[in-house]
Amino acid sequence: MRKITVLEHITLDGVMQAGGGPDEDTSDGFAYGGWTAPFDDDAIGTAVKKMLYADRPVVRAQDF
Repeated sequence: MRKITVLEHITLDGVMQAGGGPDEDTSDGFAYGGWTAPFDDDAIGTAVKKMLYADRPVVRAQDF
């Protein structure tokens, strides 16, 4: 059986959104896109690169 690993941007109150810019998702008047960017650091970058460049299949949201 294969292992599934998930890397998500999620707030403490359960809001999930990709780490894009302020114009990432403005549907329904949403004005808080890109909220994760100011909090990124080397540890986040390392974790994301480790997931994206791992020697295993990667399933992305845009694949669906």
